Amino acid sequence: MAYQWNKQETLSVLKELVEIPSPSGYTMEVMKAVKKRFDLWNIEYTTTNKGSVIATVRGKDDSRHRLLTAHVDTLGAMVKDIKPSGRLKLSLVGGFRFNAIEGENCLVHKADGSVVSGTILMHQTTVHVYKDAGSADRDENNMEVRLDEKAFSAEEVRNLGIEVGDFVSFHPRYTETESGYVKSRHLDDKASTALLLQLVKHLNDTDEQLPYTTHFYISNNEEIGYGGNSNITPETVEYIAVDMGAIGDGQASDEYTVSICAKDSSGPYHYGLTRHLIALAKEHQIDYKVDIYPYYGSDASAAVSAGHDIKHALFGPGIEASHSYERTHIDSLKAAAGLLHAYVFSPMVTE
Repeated sequence: MAYQWNKQETLSVLKELVEIPSPSGYTMEVMKAVKKRFDLWNIEYTTTNKGSVIATVRGKDDSRHRLLTAHVDTLGAMVKDIKPSGRLKLSLVGGFRFNAIEGENCLVHKADGSVVSGTILMHQTTVHVYKDAGSADRDENNMEVRLDEKAFSAEEVRNLGIEVGDFVSFHPRYTETESGYVKSRHLDDKASTALLLQLVKHLNDTDEQLPYTTHFYISNNEEIGYGGNSNITPETVEYIAVDMGAIGDGQASDEYTVSICAKDSSGPYHYGLTRHLIALAKEHQIDYKVDIYPYYGSDASAAVSAGHDIKHALFGPGIEASHSYERTHIDSLKAAAGLLHAYVFSPMVTE
């Protein structure tokens, strides 16, 4: 059966996901949203001790398994220090630079579950006062959170319930354009998560039976290096990380095709499985690019590093300006969705 990918449903799920704050280490609410969908579809799933969710769709062959993973944890920060002025110093969560969040609105998540809004700015922001407003380093010493509260000392901030160790999330600014672009923070990797969830929904709605038992692993610690490297069944033979394609100078990936990664900073991905994905894209006339990501690691490479005996591969939609204010195009989402569907109904790689 041809995959009738639903663009509007996917975008609706994506918008919902990116608007749920979920920096690595603070992913409880977004995992509830994922489990709510699996409950609605009566999909079998387990929750790991680390908080990831693994849904399982039984296939004709239950002796050999596949696993596809995407992650819902995002970049974020934690309160490092409360300054005498009442401003907050930050400690970054995930691999990005302070300049990527300058001027961004944010939420400070207090221990009681409530939030305080603020903005991430340079201390020397006002050009009418600071001569080095443009030249000062964007780093942990100069960047700070300006709270939207009348709190002008460390004591007054603590009286609000804010403390060192509280999480800070960034406003996603989700936008869809008439020309087909989707702009938002955290498309890495909530775009791929939305695609996986929609594939599971499709399988539930159509009763299409997969050739192999397949696990859909929604991980929550990928941005800090170990999201999907545990709770992998011993029957798992093939492991696919569905994650963003990196775009920039010297890269083949773009915002309009599915990006298949041949190698990243962890080394080459499994040759046979990668060639299988390329062959599927050609067979199903799916626009694709093969690429190498120089400063990148995935849950698939983390699983291999953890010692799992699996064939691993990586593909996903192309995401512009990764770890900043990101963008992709509906064409790339559609291509990635098409390759996902083609893959889960394909035979396993034998070499």
